Amino acid sequence: MLTVHHLNNSRSQRVLWLLEELGVPYELVKYERDPKTMLAPPELQKIHPLGKSPVVTDGADTLAESGAILEYLVDQYGDGKLVPSRGSKDYLRCRYYMHYAEGSLMPFLLFKLVFGRIKTAKVPFFVRPIAKKIAAQVEDTFVDPNLARHVAFLDGELAKSKWFAGEDMTVADIQMLYPMEAIASRWPSAPARIKQWVERAHARPAYQRAEERGGKNEAF
Repeated sequence: MLTVHHLNNSRSQRVLWLLEELGVPYELVKYERDPKTMLAPPELQKIHPLGKSPVVTDGADTLAESGAILEYLVDQYGDGKLVPSRGSKDYLRCRYYMHYAEGSLMPFLLFKLVFGRIKTAKVPFFVRPIAKKIAAQVEDTFVDPNLARHVAFLDGELAKSKWFAGEDMTVADIQMLYPMEAIASRWPSAPARIKQWVERAHARPAYQRAEERGGKNEAF
């Protein structure tokens, strides 16, 4: 049986959602972040050397990285579900978003988080104005313009279809969950189509079952 090593408030929520959509049985092993550092516990290193989540074990195989895990699961257990027909334009869109979510979009969301924390960090008073100024400048000239471009791009894509790879939900939408939640909750004046996409995702029974088993995932 598949075992999902699940860390609270992490990308492993994607894995639970996919397994619930596919109806694949799995064992769930839960881990909790350190409340001070928010890091994963050292026990996860016994499963995978990097000590990160998600990690899935399937027999003798250990898989890490949420995108790679999702692709493995739909290939092994999907029986054609949640993946558009090969050769179609929707299939190409699905493959694109499987890589876009973490490769292009998430870095800017993480930059936004990091530089936002720098501006409010507890540092010596004589350093504080300099740190704030540098963080604000990086946000204003680099992070925010790039994020705005991505948000506009996503809004335009969702104007074309209900989900990211067509009118039916696919594994690409599951991969897009984490950054879309972050944009919907943190980006000023997030477009209505992005908020509606998140609402549709959260309304799916499989998503709700995943949340019941794994716990509520808070957008960073």
